[in-house]
Amino acid sequence: MTVYQHEMLTGKTAVITGVSRKIGIGTAVARALAEVGCNIFTTYYRPYDATMPWGSQADEAESVIAELRQMGVKAAGLELDLSDPAAPAALFDAAEAALGPVAILVNNATYSVNDGVAGLTAVHIDHHYAVNVRGMMLLCAEFVRHFQGEWGRIINLTSGQGAGPMPDELAYAATKGAVDAFTVSLAAGIAGQKITVNAIDPGVTDTGWMPPDLYAHLLARSPMGRVGQPEDAARLIRFLASPEAGWITGQIIRSRGGL
Repeated sequence: MTVYQHEMLTGKTAVITGVSRKIGIGTAVARALAEVGCNIFTTYYRPYDATMPWGSQADEAESVIAELRQMGVKAAGLELDLSDPAAPAALFDAAEAALGPVAILVNNATYSVNDGVAGLTAVHIDHHYAVNVRGMMLLCAEFVRHFQGEWGRIINLTSGQGAGPMPDELAYAATKGAVDAFTVSLAAGIAGQKITVNAIDPGVTDTGWMPPDLYAHLLARSPMGRVGQPEDAARLIRFLASPEAGWITGQIIRSRGGL
């Protein structure tokens, strides 16, 4: 990170959704932006985490916020169900009240439950859509409505649905495909407001969800001899959030280590 990037990001406020686990991508992004002086507002939703096999500790989200404050920046957070249509407006009101105008939005939160065609139901599809598509779109819209800075950044998290079939994650893959489409069109619509919009696919990332056999399989296939780490995604997001990425917009960036 150059001195120029550091100076231009210091004091900016970033909203990062889905920051509930210390080994997650959201936390790595929060740390990376805090390192260059960004103030951080996080969201988390423990009822969802509790349904996942890896889970999270009851105070984990709050401990991440405390860690960010120890890094010398302002930090706050809010437990929020992003499937609620009223959540995005509530989030930006809370973030601005706590930390001031928001310059950077990282849509990291996602809903993902395996299905396959046999498990595809209306309820299952709607749960994915409510967070991954509607929630993400409304958060972007709120960012634009509230934006009042010289430049702004929206960075969405997508997945590997374009790299090959995902037959056991049909609803998830479909909603992440929508993230890609929305990113490209939104970027064109708001470029004149000095806001860039990009999406990144971080590839297979070790955030504690992989069983040992899958980890070994991916490791054996990896051209670089490792799988992705949360910090890999975080460094890319930090660059896209910086002034030096001001000419990059409407892009779906695949950061997959050759996998």
